[in-house]
Amino acid sequence: LTGDAAQYGVGVKNAIQLAVNEVNAAGGVNGNKLKLVFEDDEADSGDKAVNAYNTLKDQGMQILLGTVTTGSCLAVVDKSKQDNIFQFTPSASAQDVIANDNCFQICFTDPNQGKASADYIADNKVATKIGVIYDSSDAYSSGIYNAFKTEAAAKGLELVSEQSFTKDSKTDFSAQIADCKNKGAELVFLPIYYQQASLILTQCKSANYNPTFFGCDGLDGLLSIKNFDTSLCEGVMFLTPFAADAQDQATQDFVKKYKDAYNGETPNQFAADAYDGVMVLAELMKKEGITADMSASDICDKLKKAISDKDFSYDGLTGTGMKWGEDGAVSKDPKAVIIKNGAYSALTADDIAASTAQ
Repeated sequence: LTGDAAQYGVGVKNAIQLAVNEVNAAGGVNGNKLKLVFEDDEADSGDKAVNAYNTLKDQGMQILLGTVTTGSCLAVVDKSKQDNIFQFTPSASAQDVIANDNCFQICFTDPNQGKASADYIADNKVATKIGVIYDSSDAYSSGIYNAFKTEAAAKGLELVSEQSFTKDSKTDFSAQIADCKNKGAELVFLPIYYQQASLILTQCKSANYNPTFFGCDGLDGLLSIKNFDTSLCEGVMFLTPFAADAQDQATQDFVKKYKDAYNGETPNQFAADAYDGVMVLAELMKKEGITADMSASDICDKLKKAISDKDFSYDGLTGTGMKWGEDGAVSKDPKAVIIKNGAYSALTADDIAASTAQ
């Protein structure tokens, strides 16, 4: 809720509360009302995340709808396994997050994002000469990069520059940018978070380097950074499970409800994933007859079996016919978006043609 990834955490918390209110207003679950209790882990991958988990456990947590980021999730997954608490993360996307049988993801896994990005770039002929700038100290970034690299080779994309940074060197990207520019990268793939991406965009402008930029869900948030020239985001593309400007009724209804509840703010994909998470849980709890007097462990056993049942699927904001396997990963299709005229828009063939021409 605070720190570098606060946009994600606040969006998740807001959407969960919105969904909880809706479920309760409709009568709750099996005669019980849902209650959201939350703690701020500050996207920390150590003691702060563990302390947040322990505080929630002490308060009687029966289901963990978290954490928001991969690092924090990896810090607590073994604890939720030991306690046999069902863990459903909206946005922690590393594959290791779901190594235990009690944890499931609403978001895509990192390898899926990396593969899908390479497929999209190749299949839509966005570019052939690719540079990559990634965070080698971050599980999210490295996981996407590794899968992207493998699929790029299979698809005939040429990675002309592969540049890394770490959490201790995430402000000056001049060397990485220079290498991509000097080696003729037409597109720079950024499997990183929006804060570092904003610095790269700013420093590319200073270096007079204007490639196409393509990323994954971590770029959601670029338009909301304070004191950042958002005009630099024009033409940035990324894959996401949710686009707030989509014309389907469910998305429009959700965006309106979210804006009405939260001072006109537009929900990001993490909010949409979190909203879907509550609704999936509510449906499963109704189906399994779960009530508030049951232990967290008994609830976990029932939810694990129910969510991975081959006959269970869910149509939500972030996917139609979403299904989960026993491995904890979700099956759903990503959407491609582009930042255009200061807003997120569905990516079209015309957008790609314009970017290529540029």
